Formats: sequence, C-alpha cells, structure tokens
Amino acid sequence: MIILAKPTAEEAKRLLANTAPEKAFWVNNGPVLKNTIELAGAAKKLTPEQFTHHANSQKNDFATWVQEAIGDSDLAQRLRKMKTKEGFASVVAGRLRELQKALK
Repeated sequence: MIILAKPTAEEAKRLLANTAPEKAFWVNNGPVLKNTIELAGAAKKLTPEQFTHHANSQKNDFATWVQEAIGDSDLAQRLRKMKTKEGFASVVAGRLRELQKALK
C-alpha cells in the first residue's frame, strides 16, 4: 500500500476542479469526463471493453490523463498499478474521499 501525504484544502480544490475543455477525457463509446468526481462516477459504470480499451499492458490512458490534465500525481501513480476495473474504481473512489475530506 502506498502511503501519501494528506492533501491540503487548497490542493484538493485544485485537483477536484474541471479541466480545460480541450483536456477532457473521452471514454471510448462513453461519457466525456472533466474532473475526478466524474471519473469516479464513470469508473463504476465502465464496461470491461471500455476499461481495457484505455488501460491495458501497453498503456493506461486514465493514469496519463489524471497526471497531465488534472495534475494529480498521487492518483496517477496508484492507477498505473491497477489491472482490473474493480481495482481502478476502488482507487478512484478512495482518492475522491481523501480530496473531499481535505475540503472539510
């Protein structure tokens, strides 16, 4: 398990904000995502085909997007290790809880 520093309220606000429109994530045959909250919602609903289209042995589009568009290196690092849709959804949900807790 990776132990990371707790995000500050300022970091959490930045990491939960919408990306610029041109940096949105287009899920294959699915929704267009603009932030971590939408990623968490979509993660639960992804079909196995959608997940493997974006995350497989050659690439992890989700981790790349989270790193480059959202700027959440911690979440991107965790996502790179996920090999299953269920693990992916769990990691995103956990990070979302961390960020939302930091805002309180």
